[in-house]
Formats: sequence, structure tokens, C-alpha cells
Amino acid sequence: MQSNEEVLESLPTDDRLAGRTALVTGSTSGIGEAIARVLAASGATVVVSGRDDARARRVVDAITTRGGSAHAVPADLAGPYADLRAFAARATEVLGGRVDILVNNAGVYPTMPTDALDDADLDAILATNVRAPHVLVGALAPAMADRGDGSIVNIGSWMTRVGVPFGAMYTASKAAVEQMTRTWAAEFGPRGVRVNSVAPGATSTPGNAGSAAVLDTLTAATPAGR
Repeated sequence: MQSNEEVLESLPTDDRLAGRTALVTGSTSGIGEAIARVLAASGATVVVSGRDDARARRVVDAITTRGGSAHAVPADLAGPYADLRAFAARATEVLGGRVDILVNNAGVYPTMPTDALDDADLDAILATNVRAPHVLVGALAPAMADRGDGSIVNIGSWMTRVGVPFGAMYTASKAAVEQMTRTWAAEFGPRGVRVNSVAPGATSTPGNAGSAAVLDTLTAATPAGR
């Protein structure tokens, strides 16, 4: 079986998104990196973002080496509201004045039992998984609506559909993302902005490398078993 990197290195290229711009949060590794690299392979100019500038530049280099276009704009999405809005403005600036595609992918996922979740982790989940997408959509969707065109994709989770004996706040945050998606589709859809949510299943990424046993348990009942 190919590694994730081998799959990304062998992405076919096309021009379906030529001339379009995209901001992908949490795109310095894992699912977000894959999204950024797929968008770039289809011709979009992509802002790669995360808390670590060096990791963002690594993804940018991987994209540009294959002939794509990307910029690194680091951001801590758990920071103050003003910083989030400044990040949206900076991303818009480096993309030439417009963001056509916003992918709200960034998330934190402490999934311990309820009584073991400390206050700092609870605050981080709410700030990164719920508050940040709301602020970014508020900052970027109106311009999409004014143009009559745009796309917002929110990354949810399969865990909003089942009951598992841990991670109550994480799964609640992803349920909030799904409901915000419905509301934004009703709010901005009539003005040309498509708003959708994608709910990945259990996915092995660098961010959960230490949780292999948990992933094995979660996926044991699936058809593939992995």
C-alpha cells in the first residue's frame, strides 16, 4: 500500500480550479495538507496555514516543486478575535484580494473521558473547532456573496453520528460545525455561496500518531477493518 506522501506525490494535475484561490486552515499536515495539495494540483492558488511557519513552508515547497502555487500564512486560530480577522485579511491580501474557497479544517481533538478533560483543553476545542470557523466565515463569506460565487467546506467528523465513551466536547464541537454548515448554506446559499461539510472517518495522521490503538478499536467494525 502506498504511503500518504507517495499518494500526494503522484496526484494527477488538471486546471479545473485555475484562477481560483483557496484558504485551508490547519493545512501543515494530515487531512489539511492533503486538501491543500489536491486543490493546488487542480490549479488553485492556496494559502497554507497552521501555527508552525516552518511546517507551512514545507507544504508550500511540496506544492511549488510540482508546479503549483501556494503561500504560507501562519496563524494560531485559538488566539484573540482581532488576530483571526487579521489572519483572514492577510490571506485575502496574499491571494490577490479574494478568497474563492475556504476550507475550515483546523481542529484540536482531545478525546479523553469527560472528567479528565482539563479547562485549557476545553477552551482550546471551543476556540479552534467552533469559534474560529465562525469568525472566518463572518470575515470572508460576505465578499463571496457580494461576488455571487464562492465555496466553504467545513470538516466535521463521523463521531457526531455515533456514541463513543469519550470525547464528549470534541464530538459536540463537530456537531456544532455541521449545524453551522446548515445555517450558512441557508444564509449565504441564495447569494451564490456553496456551503458543505465533509465528515471523515477515523483517519491516521501525524496528529494522532500516538493513538494507533484507539484508531484500531474504532475501525475494527468497518468493512476494511483499518
